[in-house]
Formats: sequence, structure tokens, C-alpha cells
Amino acid sequence: MKSGLRNQLAEKMAGEITLSDSPGQALKKWRMNFNIPQGVLAERLSVSPSVISDYESGRRKSPGTAVVGKIVAAILSIDEGNGGKYIKRYATFLYSEFEEDVIYDIHDYATAIPLSELSDAIDCALLCGSVDQMIYGYTVINSLNAITQLSSNEFNRIYGWSTERALIFTNVSSGKSPMVAIRVTPFKPRCVILQGIPGEDVHPLVPRLAERDRITLLCTLMDVNLIVDVLRNKPW
Repeated sequence: MKSGLRNQLAEKMAGEITLSDSPGQALKKWRMNFNIPQGVLAERLSVSPSVISDYESGRRKSPGTAVVGKIVAAILSIDEGNGGKYIKRYATFLYSEFEEDVIYDIHDYATAIPLSELSDAIDCALLCGSVDQMIYGYTVINSLNAITQLSSNEFNRIYGWSTERALIFTNVSSGKSPMVAIRVTPFKPRCVILQGIPGEDVHPLVPRLAERDRITLLCTLMDVNLIVDVLRNKPW
């Protein structure tokens, strides 16, 4: 694995955990991003799984920079031992930029926020699933341009640093295209929001696809520019 990429990832991860108002939640986010069970991480660090659990829950005092560095190094080493799947995914994100006509906005939160709050902020209606869950970010996407211009690998970049996010597809006509695109890619978002279409105009196949992948499906008629302004100005 390229040492430059590994160092960039390590710096971002360690910095976010150390500077977060909730370091334990930030640590949990990154462990889950790399799909590593608490027990596996604890074994690599030669500590009890309860130590990791206590850090993540806030029961134990936040780890200092030296401990955070060891935890981050362990996460990356475990992923490298498994073929570097997630490091390679983040490499694409680190070394590439989106065209402005594909991604209108992308943001990752240091700690999780309630999906219900984001939903309320942009006047969403629930089509299936539940808003009673947490997300780590959102991406506002030009639906047509993303589907026509991005390869499957490039499409995965819309997930930013975590798939635990809301993907907001703009100016959709029926909702089929973005859900089919998600269906055939390996990563699944926590939530999909269809912009510019009322619930009754969403194709009946769309909620069924969302339910199959356990994706919460919402729709909103709020203007795209207003959505971006509202979400950027939220103090999350």
C-alpha cells in the first residue's frame, strides 16, 4: 500500500478523532467505516474489547494523541491485511475531484447526527424505512449527470468518508435511475432523498428496491439551492 496514501488517511482519521467534541463517536465512526469489529481491533491492540467499547461510549476518558495514533495504525493495518479494500476506496476519494455539474455539495460530520433532523430541515416526506437512525454526512447529486458521466468506481466516491449518509438526488423524474445505480454498486447509503418529485409520482419499484437494501427513502420538493444553503448553515 502506498505510504503516502496511508499517511494521509492516518492524519485525517487521527485529526478528526482528536479534535472532535465527541472523540469516542469519531473513533466508532472510523472503526465502522473500515468494517472492523470491536473485538478484532482490541485483539490487534492487545487490550480488552471493553476498553474499545468504553472509549467509544465515553465511559473512559478520551484517548490522547499517542493512543489515537496507535488505534488508527491498527485500523489501517487490519485493512491492509484484508487486502486494503477500504484504503483503496478512500484513495479514489483523496486523489480525485468531482465536477461541479455532478456533485453540488458533499459534507461529512465528525459525529453522527439524527437523520430525522436533516429530514425536517429540508421538508422531506417519508416513503419507506425509518428516520430514527444516525448519519455521518450527506451528498447532493445531479442525478442525470452522475448516472451518465460516472463509472461504477467513480460513483462510489459520492459516499465521501462514510456510507452512513444521505444521498440527495436532484431533479429526478421517477426515482428509478438512482436506485438502480445504487442497486448494482457495492456500497449502500443509509438514506436516499429524491428531490423535485412528490411521493405519489415516485415509481412503485423504487420503494421496493430501497426496502431490499434497507435504505430509508424520502422525497422533497425544496429547491436544490435552498437545500444546499440550509444544510451548509446547520450547526451540526
